Amino acid sequence: MTPPTVIHGMVERCRAADYPPAVGRMRSGWVVMGARQVLMGYCVLLPDPVLQHLNALPPELRAQFQADMAAVGDALLAVTTALRINYAIFGNVDPALHAHIFPRYSTEPEATRTAQPWALDWNAAPTFSETLHGALRRRLGELLR
Repeated sequence: MTPPTVIHGMVERCRAADYPPAVGRMRSGWVVMGARQVLMGYCVLLPDPVLQHLNALPPELRAQFQADMAAVGDALLAVTTALRINYAIFGNVDPALHAHIFPRYSTEPEATRTAQPWALDWNAAPTFSETLHGALRRRLGELLR
């Protein structure tokens, strides 16, 4: 059976330990590296169980999801040269809760340094691969455990 959203499918694969970009389990769900590494270290936090949006979570679980999101940002700051972290929750394209976590770097091209991440060239971004991103994924996982 086809999962209702990409997010559901990713969570199912994380549960089955069959999703190579998975960083690890958090209290609120799963953190995975983005399929397209538009910014090195780009991650997505997926709730488990999957819900439609942040407001569908009871207050204590909502707070945990947001705390986990910030913890991923802290870990990215610790293991990359990022200056800051951008966070985004939309759910318009894939209507299931998930949070995008983007490290931002001083080395980004000046023309896009202050642009929101969807203005970047996602087609030119490298696809997650164990060879290119595995060491970073492992370091993140160690910090988040």
